[in-house]
Amino acid sequence: MLPNNGARARVLTSGSSGPDRIEMGVRNSIIGKNDVVLVTGAAGFIGSRVVQNLLERGFTHVRCFARRSSNLTRLQGIITGHAQAAQAEIVTGNLLFPEDCIRATRGAAVIYHLAAGTGTKSFSDAYLNSVVTTRNLLEAALQNKCLRRIVNLSSFAVYANGNHPRRAVLDESCPVENQPEQRAEAYCYAKVKQDELVMDYGRNRGIPYVLLRPGVVYGPGKCSITGRVGIDTFGIFLHFGGSNRIPLTYVENCAEAIVLAGLTPGVEGEAFNIVDDDLPSSRDFLRGYKTGVGRFQSVYVPHWMSYLFCYLWEKYSIWSEGQLPPVFTRKEWFSYWKPTRYSNEKLKQSLEWSPKVATADGLRMFFKYCREHHARA
Repeated sequence: MLPNNGARARVLTSGSSGPDRIEMGVRNSIIGKNDVVLVTGAAGFIGSRVVQNLLERGFTHVRCFARRSSNLTRLQGIITGHAQAAQAEIVTGNLLFPEDCIRATRGAAVIYHLAAGTGTKSFSDAYLNSVVTTRNLLEAALQNKCLRRIVNLSSFAVYANGNHPRRAVLDESCPVENQPEQRAEAYCYAKVKQDELVMDYGRNRGIPYVLLRPGVVYGPGKCSITGRVGIDTFGIFLHFGGSNRIPLTYVENCAEAIVLAGLTPGVEGEAFNIVDDDLPSSRDFLRGYKTGVGRFQSVYVPHWMSYLFCYLWEKYSIWSEGQLPPVFTRKEWFSYWKPTRYSNEKLKQSLEWSPKVATADGLRMFFKYCREHHARA
């Protein structure tokens, strides 16, 4: 039984209708606090924080869309913890079903589209759960005729970094992959195609959109070490990152940027990278993880050697006609292990965003969570 403190965490399924709305204004926003705001992927690591941020800003009609199989405990707790969220609702469904998309987008003035196909190595599954679902959502929004902006969550993975000078700044002006299928990375392929779809609907169908491309989102709730630091594919952790800066963004900082992208006037059609200040090097991150979480054996692989490893793997994969999957390629190396710097200046200037959680504090909380999680496991 959930506590009753004035908020209603309603779980709706097909055919349910939303609650009445409460009128309440908001300054410096393209919508009012009483308008319907839809968050897809609301039960996820980032989505639940976006919901919390919206409620803390006083938005009373946040519609949280999640898969029927999702664990809704955290999301329900967030909603019931905000007494002003009298019309917040949880809607379960599947974005592959057009009727669920129509129901979810009904009355929605802003859509935060965070749901995506992750954790799959299949290109078809990734495309289906990132691109087809997005098309269904956009078509539903057009049919409902009330959308003022959709915020599409993309990824740093879409950038092509091959021709960029070493240690140059990667920002929003950098090109994205024009042949993402060559990356042999289903997530990258799906995100590139998803961005292309959203931009096409913006140009040809008049959908107002903003694209957001976070770096590595971290914080309590995740325990893994990003592949930008290294890999443990071969039974020992190979540290590829070295002195490279890791484009981290603490999950609450990322959620803040996402929310601002949906509310700030005059940024339609823009893309923003999300990274925090004071980014640590891969070496410093790994050292902090070993100290704060637990020690394990790792071997540092210099940049020239990791590049040669990817080059030889790629060539052998081609020679063997795919018998050795093209898991490690030069495109992967350029994207994840090439020495690169990162900028959040556009995000700060256009959205007046700043990271509320400093990197040192974020890493301390992250390491503490990982240590406690491993102790419980």
